[in-house]
Amino acid sequence: MPADPLHRAGKPDRSTTSQPSSGSGASAIEVRRSARRRRTVSAYREGDRTVVLIPARMSEAEEQRWVTVMLDKLAAQESRRQLGDGELAERAERLSVQYFDGRARPASVRWVTNQNTRWGSCTPSEGSIRLSHRLQGMPEYVVDYVLLHELAHLLVPGHGPRFWRLLDAYPRTERARGYLEGVVAADRLPHLPAARGE
Repeated sequence: MPADPLHRAGKPDRSTTSQPSSGSGASAIEVRRSARRRRTVSAYREGDRTVVLIPARMSEAEEQRWVTVMLDKLAAQESRRQLGDGELAERAERLSVQYFDGRARPASVRWVTNQNTRWGSCTPSEGSIRLSHRLQGMPEYVVDYVLLHELAHLLVPGHGPRFWRLLDAYPRTERARGYLEGVVAADRLPHLPAARGE
């Protein structure tokens, strides 16, 4: 997201820097509060930092919530630079090395457009992994979780305790699962017609 040039021209009322949660893609998060900023929240990358701009009146709890929301938005924007099948295969290989000591070795990893009820699938006998195109544009940690889920199936075919122990190695498993459950729940909500005048 582009920086707010008016905000950056002056000194922020208060600025705090913290280390991000694992997998956020930046080494530090700087929150800048401004009395001039009334309602909007924005964020951008500045070198190896993520800068989040918020109104000065926000509570600490609101700040934490908005930092999480903005990190997810930035990650989604960055992952919209869509990975091709080759890049997806390289990513799967890196994840296998990092979390499974390189034991999960897929023969192919690719995006598909015919999976509308699943996020991914794996055929262990062929060593093939397919990810739904619906994941494109989601935060990287979500795509990584789905890749790891399918890589784990190359080692353990079912969803028993051994399978879930493998995924315990990935620190963002629960968060990614929650994100995907939220997407599914949002899709099931009734879509109300827009109010008159909107």
